[in-house]
Amino acid sequence: MNALEGIKGNRFVVVGRVGMDLFPAPGIATEDADSFTADMGGSSANIAAGIVKLGGQASLVTRVSDDAVGRFCVNKLHHYGVDTTYVTPEGGEARNSLALYESRVAGHQSVIYRNGAADFEMTVADVEAVDYSQFTALVTAGTVFAAEPSRTAAFRAFELAHAAGLPVIFDVDYRPYSWPSPEVAADVLSRAGALSDVIVGNDEEFGFMAGGIEKGLAKARELAKSSAQIVVYKMGEHGAVTFAEGRETRTGIYRVDALKPTGAGDSFMAGMLSSIAGGHDLKTAVLRGSACAAIVVAKPGCAPAMPDTQALTAFLASHPGPSET
Repeated sequence: MNALEGIKGNRFVVVGRVGMDLFPAPGIATEDADSFTADMGGSSANIAAGIVKLGGQASLVTRVSDDAVGRFCVNKLHHYGVDTTYVTPEGGEARNSLALYESRVAGHQSVIYRNGAADFEMTVADVEAVDYSQFTALVTAGTVFAAEPSRTAAFRAFELAHAAGLPVIFDVDYRPYSWPSPEVAADVLSRAGALSDVIVGNDEEFGFMAGGIEKGLAKARELAKSSAQIVVYKMGEHGAVTFAEGRETRTGIYRVDALKPTGAGDSFMAGMLSSIAGGHDLKTAVLRGSACAAIVVAKPGCAPAMPDTQALTAFLASHPGPSET
């Protein structure tokens, strides 16, 4: 399968969590807050919302707690235009993930509640219920592999997507607090990466899979040569290196006054995929993904901060341009 052609189809099945985000007003510490804004969170849900905002179609596959918070998350998915056909309520003691984070950079605090997470209850039956013929690419993030039965279900989704001719797009998204041990995480994420057609991660994540941050770039290069069609190696303020078709392309970032450090990766992924779908070449798509990331870190929230096409166009028109590489 050709990854670019699948992405250009612009119909994505996105596997992974949706959660609730709570954040106080800009500049306020969590412990000093009197009120919080509630909105949707979760890496996969954020990516799906970003894709829809930029004109694509996205359907989420996950489980949510069968309670008020789970219903809040489903309502927010509807608000952002994400299809919920494959979102399944989970009873018992499972609960949706909850993230409290601040809109400030200095002294930034994020507190994540993931014990007994409902999305980890996703089963093989859930992913086998998906009609993959209705989609042109599968997207997921590394958190989906952190626990069972979600891990086995996600690997099964990879198999079914490939069987249906869909490319698999994998955001490494390593979150240590979700995993039983670094050793398990390194093994599982490496296996997922080897099965993926497009891999996006930062230098620390590739370094983690390789056994040391100094080995991360070589790991990304190796994956591009051995299995993946596209690998994007992100380096924070130093931009990114994209490996595709035997070439290495360096791109910069769009500098902004950041309000917070969260949400950039999800917005980058949505922006890059939507830009490829819109007919942009890969280098331009990576740059537009970087612009989406810059927009999100300069505003409160994650899903609500993600740009639509009009906002992205306005940002690119007004910004002096990406940094030199």
